[in-house]
Amino acid sequence: MTTLQQIAYSHGDTRLTGWLARPQRTPRAAILVFPTIANVTPAIERRAAMLADLGYLAFIADFYGEPVADFAAAGPLADALRADADHYRARLTAAFDALRGLPEAQGLPIAAIGYCMGGQAAMECARAGHDLVASVSFHGLLTTAKPAQPNAIKARLLVCHGDADPLVPREQVLAFWGEMDAAGADWHFHAYSGVRHGFTDPGSDARGMAAIAYNASADRQSWLAMRNLFDEILA
Repeated sequence: MTTLQQIAYSHGDTRLTGWLARPQRTPRAAILVFPTIANVTPAIERRAAMLADLGYLAFIADFYGEPVADFAAAGPLADALRADADHYRARLTAAFDALRGLPEAQGLPIAAIGYCMGGQAAMECARAGHDLVASVSFHGLLTTAKPAQPNAIKARLLVCHGDADPLVPREQVLAFWGEMDAAGADWHFHAYSGVRHGFTDPGSDARGMAAIAYNASADRQSWLAMRNLFDEILA
């Protein structure tokens, strides 16, 4: 079983805690993992361990620098973090820099993935022009306060989206497509019919929220799509 190591880093005066999963062999690449709005959860820790099992160095970012009691408590923390787009991106950049600065990550290509709010974060890192080989969003939000500028995005993009996700309606999807085309981005978009928000987390069904539901098929297909993209890039 993969053991996660606590990694301290900071953004300004905010002390943050990342979690690092190491592969048993030489890493193929380093993956920055952005969690859901609830920050680090067992579901996100499991994904980091899965990445390590595939041979990746996986680093889970910390959004808030403080404990999150539950999903309801996460809302105000997320709203405060994202109220200023530059502040939000700086918090994400702190995680990117923390991963890039690790001795184990030296010389490795870096990709970002994220879930829900974390999917938005992975896209924000790409929009900001960070030196990423790929950014992958799983049921992530697609809106932004700072649309991508032409030719700014270096990463190849993969968005895995539930077409029945009420948090990311189709008009938001179409706006994202337009933004990415205008920016000249290299993007893939996988939409799963009838699938709602949170489709990768088996715990979604227990939350009693109509907007979210686990979908085993979309979970498998989206993970395989990410693996295939990474294999193509890193071949």
